[in-house]
Amino acid sequence: MPPSRCRLRPCARAMDIAQTVLVMARVAAVTLVSALHAIFLAAFTPGSTGLHAVARAWGRSVLRVSRVRISVSGGEHIAPGRPYIFMANHQGNYDIPVLLGYLPVEFRWLAKTELFRIPLFGRAMTAIGCIAIDRADRESAFGSLRRAAGVLDRGIPIMIFPEGTRSPDGRLLPFKKGGFVLALTSGMPIVPLGIRGSRAIMPKGGRIIRGGEVALVIGPPILTSGMRPEDRDDVMRRVRAALMQASAQS
Repeated sequence: MPPSRCRLRPCARAMDIAQTVLVMARVAAVTLVSALHAIFLAAFTPGSTGLHAVARAWGRSVLRVSRVRISVSGGEHIAPGRPYIFMANHQGNYDIPVLLGYLPVEFRWLAKTELFRIPLFGRAMTAIGCIAIDRADRESAFGSLRRAAGVLDRGIPIMIFPEGTRSPDGRLLPFKKGGFVLALTSGMPIVPLGIRGSRAIMPKGGRIIRGGEVALVIGPPILTSGMRPEDRDDVMRRVRAALMQASAQS
């Protein structure tokens, strides 16, 4: 390897670190302002549709300061005001701002309880109506699914990462069953959401943030009305196939 190339690598690494520190400082500032706004708004206007607007503004701001460009396709598959269960693949840390910022409908998260323990961020999640689910506590998990069903009954979609955590290599992990139990008991359609490119921005365990392009692909709804609990495995296979197709790099 030419010596000049060897000397360039430490320089490029230092630039990546400096850029990441700057981006993280900006993201922290945006998150602080947005979290305080959401907590304040929830205290005085609980249930306000403005809460999701705050979350959407946060997502777009995080992506903008991180130099992430977004494209969205398949919006014709969903209608505002209709309850759906959205299921997205989980590639990296930027999936949450992508979905909040650019999915064109209001929704609520069904998210792992660990996220609610993050100082201030967890309070903001509660403020905007997110539902915590503790998969290690079966009774508590069923209680969370009942609350999610109540949200669907009010005509508000629910968002779920069926893998339960970020994939370390971009391939779909085995699915958790809770979201599919919710779909079959509620009869609500599942809309697969394929996220392409977010792992390159910041993967699981990554320490460097790199700008780039992320595609959000909204797939056709998968109907569950009239299905029985024993149809769960078939629905899981259909959702996996749809997510693999929607998240595949073109």
